[in-house]
Amino acid sequence: MRPPHPVRAALSLAVLLASGLGLAAAPSAGAAEPASRTLTADSRFYVDPGSKAAQQALTDLKAHDLAGAKAMAQLASWPVAQWFNGTATPQQTTDAMAALQTKAARARQVPVTVAYNVPGRDCSQYSAGGAANSAEYAQWIDALARGIGDRTTVVVLEPDGLALSPAFCGGTAAQQQDRLAEIGAAVDRLAQQRGALVYLDGGHSGWQNVGTQAQLLIDAGVDRATGFFLNVSNYMTDASLVRYGTLVSKCVWYLEHNPGATADSCANQYWPDADADAWYAANVPADAKLTHFVIDSSRNGQGPWTPPAGKYTDAQTWCNPPGRGLGTRPTSATGVPLLDAYLWIKVPGESDGSCTRGTAGPADPEYGTVDPVAGGWWPEQALTLARNATPKLTFNLGH
Repeated sequence: MRPPHPVRAALSLAVLLASGLGLAAAPSAGAAEPASRTLTADSRFYVDPGSKAAQQALTDLKAHDLAGAKAMAQLASWPVAQWFNGTATPQQTTDAMAALQTKAARARQVPVTVAYNVPGRDCSQYSAGGAANSAEYAQWIDALARGIGDRTTVVVLEPDGLALSPAFCGGTAAQQQDRLAEIGAAVDRLAQQRGALVYLDGGHSGWQNVGTQAQLLIDAGVDRATGFFLNVSNYMTDASLVRYGTLVSKCVWYLEHNPGATADSCANQYWPDADADAWYAANVPADAKLTHFVIDSSRNGQGPWTPPAGKYTDAQTWCNPPGRGLGTRPTSATGVPLLDAYLWIKVPGESDGSCTRGTAGPADPEYGTVDPVAGGWWPEQALTLARNATPKLTFNLGH
């Protein structure tokens, strides 16, 4: 007898636990939706039936942890991005992307993908790595693009690739120019695929100044992309991100249309709201065509962590902060004109790295254990995120 599929087994249990709560409809067979350069308000994002959360649900079920199985089954019912990080050969990368496209097409869903392999990735921090050089990176991007084919696909291009580019971690001017050129070339190659929706790194509301981030986006070719993304693997609130993204978008327009202007000309996120709004009202037309963005809401349901005052020399608030929760569910029906979608880009339950918070380590003093390496699955964190979800976690019934 063939063993049950992890998510199906867990969801079957969860049906009983949920006292009649319905589940997401099974994927429908048939041709894929026509490729599109935009996300519509009714876009449905791809749900991986073999996700880590689905596997965890089955593990919990086997251990007779019914509450954990239900929480993980609920988590597994929501769409999460698929990451491509350069660990495979170019041909394997093409094949993996093509296989994803086939599965998403059968489900009539749009895959959300992450390209994470730029040389010098993550400035030698927990997720360091990337292609050996620009030529190798270009070859890898080409492989990724060939796998996309003509399908509508969201491509989140290089998280931290701009906000944490060499200029901000001790790199040289030449290294910074290489980074901008690498990402710009990737935009151009991916844009050859008629359904590729390419978003560039916009950092988040607690990071780079609006003007600095806007100039980085311009220099990397955001005018040739679909837009930019915010908050990948971070915890900033939706409200602060919508505000920041709107300001960045307006600053991009201003800098592009005023050649003599400098990045620090733009009103930024630290100005009083009324003053910033007045500045943009005076400098950006109401009917200006502005750059769109998406938000990673996978772990921002409780907002950012505020560590106890004086407890750490380096609290690493971005690294596995305690007590966080899932945020707004993935959807393209955002109600915000410039916001194309809320997405779960960071995989909920995957570690940010083996955090030590300025201590000698190796244990994370917040947990008393050694955190999994960056990208490693952490069942306890996944369960915490599910239990602390805002809004409350339910099964995905409509996507």
